[in-house]
Amino acid sequence: MASLSQRARATAAPQNSSYLDGLNDKQAEAVLTTEGPVLMLAGAGTGKTKALTTRIAHLLAAGKAQPWEVLAVTFTNKAAREMKERVGALVGEVVEGLRWMGTFHSVAAQILRRHAEIVGLKPSFTIIDTDDQVRLCKQVIESSGLDEKRWSGRGMAAVIDGWKNKGLTPADLKAHDGDVFGDGKAVSLYRDYQQRLIDLNAADFGDLLVHNLTIFQREPEIRAEYHRRFRYMLVDEYQDTNVAQYLWLRLLAQGKEGDPANICVVGDDDQSIYGWRGAEVENILRFEKDFPGAKVIRLEQNYRSTQAILNAAGAIISNNTDRLGKDLWTEQEGGELIKLRGVWDGEEEARQIAEDIESEQMKGRSLSDMAVLVRASFQMRSFEERFNTQGIAYRVVGGPRFYEREETRDALAYLRLVRNAEDDLSFSRIINKPRRGFGDKTLQQLNVIARQNRMSLVAAGQLMLETNELKGKAKAAMGTFLASLQRWQNEAEAMAPAPLAEMVLEEAGYTDYWKNSKNVQAPSKLENLKELVNAASEFETLAGYLDHVSLVAERSEESEDGQVWLMTLHAAKGLEYPVVFLPGWEEEIFPSKRSLDENGKVGLEEERRLAYVGITRARESCRISFAANRQVYGRWQNALPSRFVDELPEEEVDVISEPGLYGVSAKDTPAQSRFADLVLEDSANRYQTPGWKRAREYGQRRVSEPAIDGHARLVASSAPGEETFSAGERVRHAKFGEGTVLRAEGNKLEVEFDDVGDKKVIASFLELAE
Repeated sequence: MASLSQRARATAAPQNSSYLDGLNDKQAEAVLTTEGPVLMLAGAGTGKTKALTTRIAHLLAAGKAQPWEVLAVTFTNKAAREMKERVGALVGEVVEGLRWMGTFHSVAAQILRRHAEIVGLKPSFTIIDTDDQVRLCKQVIESSGLDEKRWSGRGMAAVIDGWKNKGLTPADLKAHDGDVFGDGKAVSLYRDYQQRLIDLNAADFGDLLVHNLTIFQREPEIRAEYHRRFRYMLVDEYQDTNVAQYLWLRLLAQGKEGDPANICVVGDDDQSIYGWRGAEVENILRFEKDFPGAKVIRLEQNYRSTQAILNAAGAIISNNTDRLGKDLWTEQEGGELIKLRGVWDGEEEARQIAEDIESEQMKGRSLSDMAVLVRASFQMRSFEERFNTQGIAYRVVGGPRFYEREETRDALAYLRLVRNAEDDLSFSRIINKPRRGFGDKTLQQLNVIARQNRMSLVAAGQLMLETNELKGKAKAAMGTFLASLQRWQNEAEAMAPAPLAEMVLEEAGYTDYWKNSKNVQAPSKLENLKELVNAASEFETLAGYLDHVSLVAERSEESEDGQVWLMTLHAAKGLEYPVVFLPGWEEEIFPSKRSLDENGKVGLEEERRLAYVGITRARESCRISFAANRQVYGRWQNALPSRFVDELPEEEVDVISEPGLYGVSAKDTPAQSRFADLVLEDSANRYQTPGWKRAREYGQRRVSEPAIDGHARLVASSAPGEETFSAGERVRHAKFGEGTVLRAEGNKLEVEFDDVGDKKVIASFLELAE
């Protein structure tokens, strides 16, 4: 019996159809099912790009459409270029006629230029970028007489973008709908902003789609024209479409009479991870309802990962209820199990991963074959410092390195000025950040006086106060700032770096600056500031910390062996690596506490999809880790393993955690308790899921095996600094028996046990030996 692809080739493909070679049955079905609505549900690593580009090639080669009759939309210009190149490799120069292949916005811009007058624009309209959008928002706020401190241009731009992502014009909103800043002013500002754009003959990126929607709704004949023009429509990454993109596609697909188009959308509901920027996973989930009679073709054969990796990802994502469902499989044989490791804290996690990377490198693997994927950017700091310490070349993807980020550089500028009042570069960076009422003229005058008198800007500011050259708000602001700077310098003599940094950032108003910002990145910037304070807590003096930062902030040069990739899980979508490290799998980090608090079940399911994306980036080896505790503003906090750890399939996981990560007090637990060294004291009643019990049992079974680095670590359940034992005292531990304290650092002790040797333990798990 001939296979499906063979029968399809025989009946539907042109004689010269070598472009179909190499497709599996499901890919061939997706290519050759050209008529009517089709949902190509493509799992991670299943060759969806190959299927999509071959489908376009088939439409052209089989004569089903001329190049200008095909609409193919993607999310990035890079994806559009790659798609065109791959189609060209299959069918040749005819690909140059694909004039309607591009991003949503580029195609919408072409349509808008043809019909601009309908929305009050001229065909020569300008498309403004984000900076111009923010600048225009500021002008609208100023002309409205509103308080600029309460209404920021960037915040207003973000709110307007949110509305445009939903396809909403000012006419679609009522005053109370825009009460995001208070006073019900936002809709009025939106209306004024849109009128300014019309007056300037300009449009922002959101307008390109929103104006298209207006045109299609006002002029059904125009919509019908494009419906007839686009005989075949193809959409990549359909799970990432927002409401405006969805409505745009629906209007084009249905035409004037509501007749459906030959539309093929490609996507994976399990990889919808951009809800925070407007993506609606519901769009792909309801495709069959939107287009009755739609054919769903599942691409499930994976060409990237081992079966263990696929099983682990599948087990986790199966806990989501809002999904269409699929089972990935591969013909690859063998491969290692998922490695799951628990460690003492974030610094230990970074050290272990760095050592694993060096170990892989010694086996002949290139650094560029390995990636560390974190949930949030603040987690990168410990890895960057460890990689610099060990001389491991690395590259941060999707953003600057930790110490090169805007908020980090601002915070360090404050601290450098505290250390050295003559640091004019730092003074210039932060004197008006946040805004303190200094105009450009005042700052220019300040620089002139400093140069004329060969003094620092701080000294020049003090001189201007003494000579009354500053007036009004500028004088008050300068006096307040310099007085604060003097106080911080006095405090720095006795205060540790972490509380000092926390105090400076709060009193300077910099922390509130980001707390009150409407910038979509503000929450992550606050997390990075918190991580900077955490880093400072490891040093005794401010000078020591700043010197350390100067050293680790140096860029590492790319080695002949490439660079380790360091990025967030969001940035990793679409990429793949032989070895993938997934650190920080702890509750409140992953899944993100903010995501759960703001979005509940919807947020949890998106976080789980993010876990699925992370695991399926790995081709050969996937290594997941979590820390037993974390430092937050210099204070130790217990950390629970992520609930996603529980959802991993036992048969596909190799747990390599050392025993002793979690434990109840030896004073309160019988020595025969099998959980005596594995249960977290303050969480024993909060996290009793089957998966974590299984992890405990793994740890119990491995007690006789060598612990990682020869140490068994326990989570601190007593306050840092509490010291209950002294060097030389005899102590007893429920698991390790009796031993002698070698040294004590706060409540962390190093004990030489009679039977098991040197161990690091916590004081609360010990009692004096009789």
